[in-house]
Amino acid sequence: MSDEWCWLQQGESVVWEGRPRLTTVLGSAGIGLVIVAVALGLASTADARLAVGGVVGLAVPAWSYLWIQQTTYLVTTRAVWVKTGVFGRSVRRLSLSKVQNTAYEQSVRGSLFGYGTVTLEVAGGGDLTFRRIDTPRAVQETINDEIGHRSKDVPGSTEQWQAVLSTIKEIRGVLEAHSQ
Repeated sequence: MSDEWCWLQQGESVVWEGRPRLTTVLGSAGIGLVIVAVALGLASTADARLAVGGVVGLAVPAWSYLWIQQTTYLVTTRAVWVKTGVFGRSVRRLSLSKVQNTAYEQSVRGSLFGYGTVTLEVAGGGDLTFRRIDTPRAVQETINDEIGHRSKDVPGSTEQWQAVLSTIKEIRGVLEAHSQ
């Protein structure tokens, strides 16, 4: 990773980096070809100036390609990042501690060709999605592994935290009794 858009904390490292598959452009290329064909057809029958509309047909896949090249998905030992933007830039960082659930999905075509989507469900909404990435199941497992590593960073055992909770409940009971 050579870009300055991502800042890592001390001890944080990148565990996965990717972007949407280049085949994502194919849908836009199809739409672009239809626009070019329609523009040329209209230009040959009505007005030659309508051929300029074919430029729009060329711009559609070009824009899609630029969007893919400027989109980066990143998983670190502490967070998940998404960077997008062709002319501007949008960067979103999501701490792994905020991820409540992960899911991946693949269409039939995605299953055949090894691509799909990974979704991270976040507390309070604002889910984060890695679209049309290679090996989505492996990426989901990588994220889940990092979430598991983060949960191991919490000091103390389950029994110790249950004892803390029990003590807090006792204190709350005493305070509520004195306030009435």
